[in-house]
Amino acid sequence: MKKTILLLGSGELGKEFTIAVKRLGQRVIAVDSYDGAPAMQVTNEREVIDMLSGDDLDRVVAKYKPDIIVPEIEAIRTERFYDYEKQGIQVIPSARAANFTMNRKAIRDLAAKELRLKTARYAYASTLEEFHQAIHQIGIPCVVKPLMSSSGKGQSYVRDKNEIDHAWEVAMTKGRAKINEVIVEEFIEFDSEITLLTVTQKNGKTLFCPPIGHRQERGDYMESWQPAQISDEHLREAQRMADAVTRSLTGCGIWGVEFFLSTKDGVYFSELSPRPHDTGMVTMSGSQNFTEFELHARAVLGLPIPEIKLERTGASAVILAPDASQQEPTYEGVENALAMPNVDLRIFGKPNTRKYRRMAVALAHDKIGTSTDVVRQRAKEAAAKVRVIID
Repeated sequence: MKKTILLLGSGELGKEFTIAVKRLGQRVIAVDSYDGAPAMQVTNEREVIDMLSGDDLDRVVAKYKPDIIVPEIEAIRTERFYDYEKQGIQVIPSARAANFTMNRKAIRDLAAKELRLKTARYAYASTLEEFHQAIHQIGIPCVVKPLMSSSGKGQSYVRDKNEIDHAWEVAMTKGRAKINEVIVEEFIEFDSEITLLTVTQKNGKTLFCPPIGHRQERGDYMESWQPAQISDEHLREAQRMADAVTRSLTGCGIWGVEFFLSTKDGVYFSELSPRPHDTGMVTMSGSQNFTEFELHARAVLGLPIPEIKLERTGASAVILAPDASQQEPTYEGVENALAMPNVDLRIFGKPNTRKYRRMAVALAHDKIGTSTDVVRQRAKEAAAKVRVIID
């Protein structure tokens, strides 16, 4: 069995997925908007295109005639995917899933209105006047996000009236694909956030990874740990919601389904990504028997997954660039981090930097039953020893 896989988006998550499928004998073409992207470093074939150009996308599909298309990012002309499916190409998880999850409006309306999942109250705005009305409707504090973005880009918190206009400007200028609409969300007083990695299979039942806790700054993940603390009741509710939304979207692969947990109000559906999730990089610590990338590879290829089980307590902590540079960075302190017990690193190989860009991740583990606080601290200490050096 050898498939040709067109990988759309070639960042660090795509790199690990590429390694996983190449270990299973597959051919991968890595596609991104810039040369030297991480996944391009582990495959012989690459294409640099305008990721928002339907013509460019059609060209590479016609050139390589892939068996499978695997999107790794949101900013793609996903409406083309329906045509590719009609041509007999498998889109991961499906053309429907890729289109619905590309922007927050479709997925939030699906979850809240069609599936009746518990979410934060929300409203949309496409003009500044509508934005002020939405803020008034939802109330302060609230969260403002572009309809299409990732890694926290364009997201901000409105804590008082003086921050309203700035939040509008940030959302309008930092989102992707020039969609001039934002979502205003009620601020949930949550106790914690979790990612529930959910695996849908071609010929098998839906599987769930042990829950992953995570912490964010600027809307982007800073650290994650597995397993997260969650009651059995809340875990069953999160699994029910994850199963409902992935079943509706259809297709196979791994999904990163995010939830807010509130001791007072229970479980809230937050967001969903139809691909490996950044917080799921903790699985590279050996915390479970398959990494999220190995699970995605098996699901994409229709290979069996006998079970997913927790094997260690694991944690991850990101290593960020201090500023922007077009020069390839170097790294100091790697040997100091790796001198720590039960620690590993993944340096992504990104060819340039911007302020706060995620460049690497530190991983730590210990035996099952070890406090996640202990392992989290070890991962953070390892990450702090590594410096990204730019000119």
